[in-house]
Amino acid sequence: MRYATHLIGSLQNVLYSNMTIQIVYAGDEDLPSADREKLQSRFKGIEFLDVLSVVDDTTLQLVKGGWAIKAFAALYAPFEEVILSDADSVFVQVPETLFLDPSYEQTGALLFHDRLLWQHSFADRHEWWKLQIHEPSATLNKSLVWTEDYAEEGDSGVVVIDKSRLDVLMGLLHVAWQNTYDVREEVSYKITYGDKETWWFGLELSGATYAFEKHYGSMVGWFKDKVNDSIERICSFVIGHVDLRDDLIWYNGGLLKNKKVDPKEFGLPTHTLVDGTWEKGGDRTQMSCMVGHNVKPLSKDAEWILNGSIALAQELDKEFGFI
Repeated sequence: MRYATHLIGSLQNVLYSNMTIQIVYAGDEDLPSADREKLQSRFKGIEFLDVLSVVDDTTLQLVKGGWAIKAFAALYAPFEEVILSDADSVFVQVPETLFLDPSYEQTGALLFHDRLLWQHSFADRHEWWKLQIHEPSATLNKSLVWTEDYAEEGDSGVVVIDKSRLDVLMGLLHVAWQNTYDVREEVSYKITYGDKETWWFGLELSGATYAFEKHYGSMVGWFKDKVNDSIERICSFVIGHVDLRDDLIWYNGGLLKNKKVDPKEFGLPTHTLVDGTWEKGGDRTQMSCMVGHNVKPLSKDAEWILNGSIALAQELDKEFGFI
């Protein structure tokens, strides 16, 4: 709930987004009525959907399903066009701009890439994908995971879907099926990590049109050192995503510098880097880094938005008693 307040506060009071915000949860155990009342009294116009009111949880087991709820949140949200966001996503531009992305307008589904890591390390996963997909789409044939054997394709922290397009809706139904209890326990979550790969996989297998962002997961973080005169190293605990101009649009992991280590320390990134080489941290207490040529300082607009979002998040932490 803490990260949800940070996200909603930023969207409404810093970015001034006009989108309807709906929080999807799995029963009172997941989001108690007292917490819903606090959120509704603090933030204007937010809506709630208890997914257990529209599905039979016997075969889904979403109460303890973690990521699995996300596909059903997108499916049952009462909107044709949906931007699905994790609670700890951080937007640096108004999310409505995603609807204007030309690839989304063309296909009706916009997905985001994970980091390029662990090439040739998951043979069983790739073998299974090849067995399932006999005629890869033009989108998949551009994938470096598909063509060059990298480990993970998707970052599902944000997904943009137009359910008014029949092929996309059919693809979303396939994604949801992959996140039912038996399928995720026996296949989806065993072969890959959580729901991340079920999105492109479901759209691909159902023959739906979809698009990925231009770059694989980018770095947004802090300058560490220079590798040489032209190559620099930027490090953080999050993954960034940029628009067509390579300007930061959102990143995952929340406004805290590292939510797994220090619940009080916020982090204001200073630089972005795209298309570099990832250096993965040893565990979640260690920063990952990217080295490359394309280092950009954070724009003044992005810096202003993140400063405002952090200041508001600190106020909300006190107001809700999180810290």
